[in-house]
Amino acid sequence: MADTVKFTAMKDGDKEDYEFLTAHEIDYAARTGDRLLDALVQLDEGLSGYKITRLGHSLQAATRAWQDGADTDWIVCALLHDIGDIYAPYNHDEYAAAILKPFVREQCTWVVEKHGDFQRLYYAHHLGGNRHARDRFAGHLYFDDCDRFCERWDQSSFDPDYETLPVEFFRPFVLEVFARKAYDPAVIRAGERVALTNPDTAKTRTGA
Repeated sequence: MADTVKFTAMKDGDKEDYEFLTAHEIDYAARTGDRLLDALVQLDEGLSGYKITRLGHSLQAATRAWQDGADTDWIVCALLHDIGDIYAPYNHDEYAAAILKPFVREQCTWVVEKHGDFQRLYYAHHLGGNRHARDRFAGHLYFDDCDRFCERWDQSSFDPDYETLPVEFFRPFVLEVFARKAYDPAVIRAGERVALTNPDTAKTRTGA
């Protein structure tokens, strides 16, 4: 069997070519979770200036989510919410949301996509900006979820003394999410809300 398609221009491809490519793409897509974990590690080399690296921040946010009893979707979104910092510094939130969108709840995608505006509450006024950029989303079904995501897991996760779980701890969560069927309505659950925190689950994880 050929290792490549026969064509050099897409319009010249035939059924055999595109069936061949589809098989390759399915196999490649199945390893998305592994590639994202590799990319996450690159955040350790990204611009920081904070007391911890971007990777440390991402791991700390995910650790807080896990300790709060959050479900898998929330944990993975907390881990990957800043994955776009290296390649899309001016719209990193949209970049991360685009990656997550086919595989997590609509609720979580919206929160990741908008968290940049919500985070402005904590700093924009110091730079002459609008700290209330989030207000244009007032009344949205997921507004309070994004507010809580930022308050509990994002803005608070720059502490070098916090006991943060390692990347490998979160590998099974990431692989589970990206092994899902893309855009499965049973996963997307449009219009549904799931609490960020679950005290009963949190007790089993922290022993508190």
